[in-house]
Amino acid sequence: MQQDYPLFEIIIVDNASIDKTRNILSQFFPPAQIHVETQFNAVNTGFAAAQNQAIRQAHGEWLLCLNPDVFLRPDFISQLVSVAAQPAGAKGEKVGAVCGKLLRWTPGAQPEFTSTIDCTGMYFTRNLRHLDRGAEQIDQGQYDRAEYVFGASGAAALYRREMVDDISVAGEFFDEDFFAYREDADLAWRAQILGWQCLYTPRAVGWHVRRVTPERRERLPHLINWHSVKNRFLMRIKNCSAWLYGRLFLPVTMRDVMILGYAALRNWKLFSALFYPLRRWRRFMRKRQWIQSRRKVSDRQLLFWFSNQPASAPVTTSPLKNFGHPHDP
Repeated sequence: MQQDYPLFEIIIVDNASIDKTRNILSQFFPPAQIHVETQFNAVNTGFAAAQNQAIRQAHGEWLLCLNPDVFLRPDFISQLVSVAAQPAGAKGEKVGAVCGKLLRWTPGAQPEFTSTIDCTGMYFTRNLRHLDRGAEQIDQGQYDRAEYVFGASGAAALYRREMVDDISVAGEFFDEDFFAYREDADLAWRAQILGWQCLYTPRAVGWHVRRVTPERRERLPHLINWHSVKNRFLMRIKNCSAWLYGRLFLPVTMRDVMILGYAALRNWKLFSALFYPLRRWRRFMRKRQWIQSRRKVSDRQLLFWFSNQPASAPVTTSPLKNFGHPHDP
């Protein structure tokens, strides 16, 4: 309600919450020019399905997907939209997503709104982990340049409707088999394959409560770790070519062995997450075929993004390497 952008549509999906969300929502009375629609689900359908539910009801050219634990500066949306409206880059890149600088929000602490970076865009390591750029660093202006990044954190991301329609598989923008966790990384990878870029701007600032981090794995509920392991392999089945897998075979395999070892020694219940893709193999292969048959960017070009250091590209240059062919592996 505090955003300075002339919003005209807000869609809220309450995913069977058990807190006081309904009471809180009843306290808000939007201005007449802002249409607010609230949908109450009887069961928790998962983050991915609930986002898709809201997207299907939305009418905008640009769609802001927002977590409930994010606090935005009043100009957050207007800054994202102003960047999104700029002409295409030097090589005519198609910008399908825009993200801003997210810092850590620690409600109840002092200070509540910190200068610790939560995310300035997403990047992949060579063992196919996806991480948040700058996470845990103190913001000292090191990410104060607009640039291309691999993808946006699903906590607060602006998506172009044209891209939503272009990359949705069987009507699903976020893959609902993921339920929650890694679905934004899967989406970013699919968008890159289909030729859509993500632009980061430091002028759009927000604060995010981060509950799930790699170092907290042992303290997280089992269900979170289960979906995280499952989705690591679902994402690879759909998006990774044989060429890229072969190029990254050693670090990826070492990471897989670590996951298997953790499951065997610390949490054997995670093995069922590994069987999930096998039981639904045909369904995921159909998704893979849909994505790969529409590929516009080769994995030789995308290899640039898979680095142990946060990869980015200035907006004055193309983030894609000028070699390879869209139909290469």
